[in-house]
Amino acid sequence: MTQEKEKESNIKLSSDRQINALLNDMVGRLKEYTEDQVQHINKLAKIGVALSSTRNLDVLLEMILDEARAFTRCDAGTLYLINEEEQTAKHTIIQTESTGTRMGGASGNPINWPPVSLIVDGKPNNSNVCAYVANSGKMVNIPDVYEVDGFDFQGPRKFDKDTGYRTKSMMVFPMLNHEGTIIGVMQLINALDSVTGETIPFAPEFEELSEALASQAAVAITNAQLIHDLENLFESFIQTIATAIDEKSPYTGGHIERVANLTMEIAHRINDATTGKYADTHFSDDELTELRLAAWLHDTGKITTPEYVVDKQTKLETIFDRMELVRMRFQLAIANEQTKIADAKAQLSKECQSDSETEKTLKEAETQTRELLEDYEFVEGCNETQEFVRDETIDRLRKISEMTVETSVGKENLLLFDELHNLEIRKGNLTKDERKKIENHVVVTRKMLEKVPFPKKIRNVPFLAGAHHEKLSGKGYPDGLKGDEIPLQARILTLADVFEALTAADRPYKPSKKMSAVLKIIGFMIKDSELDPDLAQFFLDEKMHIEYARKHMKPSLLDVE
Repeated sequence: MTQEKEKESNIKLSSDRQINALLNDMVGRLKEYTEDQVQHINKLAKIGVALSSTRNLDVLLEMILDEARAFTRCDAGTLYLINEEEQTAKHTIIQTESTGTRMGGASGNPINWPPVSLIVDGKPNNSNVCAYVANSGKMVNIPDVYEVDGFDFQGPRKFDKDTGYRTKSMMVFPMLNHEGTIIGVMQLINALDSVTGETIPFAPEFEELSEALASQAAVAITNAQLIHDLENLFESFIQTIATAIDEKSPYTGGHIERVANLTMEIAHRINDATTGKYADTHFSDDELTELRLAAWLHDTGKITTPEYVVDKQTKLETIFDRMELVRMRFQLAIANEQTKIADAKAQLSKECQSDSETEKTLKEAETQTRELLEDYEFVEGCNETQEFVRDETIDRLRKISEMTVETSVGKENLLLFDELHNLEIRKGNLTKDERKKIENHVVVTRKMLEKVPFPKKIRNVPFLAGAHHEKLSGKGYPDGLKGDEIPLQARILTLADVFEALTAADRPYKPSKKMSAVLKIIGFMIKDSELDPDLAQFFLDEKMHIEYARKHMKPSLLDVE
């Protein structure tokens, strides 16, 4: 080979090597870029899964900004949510890694900064970069906010001056939900070089990926807000039903709300307990929700209970007060006797002499009148609600019921059979049939609630709401559950319901009780295995009865501390 050809061959070999090296470098860079993009896409997918599984809105918003900052390797960021009615963008989450700043969301640190106005003087606020993005739906990527025209960055500059921070690169993009509606704006600040840590512009490849992340986040936010709104709507509807049931009776208004609040207070105290019986007992958020809904719905079945039974003040009261009919019969009987008295006196006065037969009639009529007045007072007393009725009382009522009075339609007993049946009630003012109607509200409650498709995590609401009249002894209703068959949540609701009823000052059928009397009754109920003794003792040890009394009872009735 000649020297000239060898030289040409070496030049060609060198050129091929350079080309190969260049090609290898390009392939390497392409491979690195591709792998980097694949990693970004995989991470984006994982972020989407994480976002879709989170329902707590505060946690979700923080997660979105955390992931966006990690994704783009930036130091700071702000997440704004749009208020369409007020036409503003509200600072919702603020983070700066280098200064340790975390505000809003689940951080517990409030944001007192004023919202960004989207409209100024009737026109889109295009001088503010956040407002511009919210109004236009376009992304903005700025290498250095100190060297850009078209936007007013006086706010960031003042912040930098006050804190010593240096705001430089910024990427701002809209958050569009599945309907194409802009629900928020994400603002990322100061992208960082992964090697040197210096502030650099946001790489163009992050733009589309960040918009994709923002869309995923917007959908997740919309879903979380929708679920939150539906839960609020459901609970508001439940409370509306409870209010309607309470308002059905003028004497029980507020009962359900008081029971629900007391139920949850007991449950939260159990969760806070670190010693004693309930130190290891803890209700999850779902279990607390389940119990709260059960408490608000526990008397739903009373919507079918007749008002005259719920509001029955005396034994003879029904749709109207039958004591008036009894009074009219007694008045008629007394009037008949008074007529006899007047006739006898007139006869004696006319004859101007003694007439043993007439005098006997007069005396009997006067005696009968006096006895009728006494009997009426006795019946009137028996009509009031009593805790215990003696056999002698029942016997006298039955004798009175056998007495008759002459009316325009013939003879009629002073007390009709149904009236006697009511007056013979030995405890309270409800007959067995009326008590069954009252007790049936629990069955109706459960039937109604079982028609509601409660989510799996709170599916026990119907059972808990329908078990608040069960007793540990097994003598409760509707199922006669006993002992451990009654879950702790139902026992809590039972205790709250009983305590509220005993301390209520708005019941027409019983006078208000002092706290000492209430505690004595609770003691009897514990002895009879109607209430959970451990739970009742915890309730008293925590002084919840005193706290409740100070809110809902007259000071004069709180005679224990």
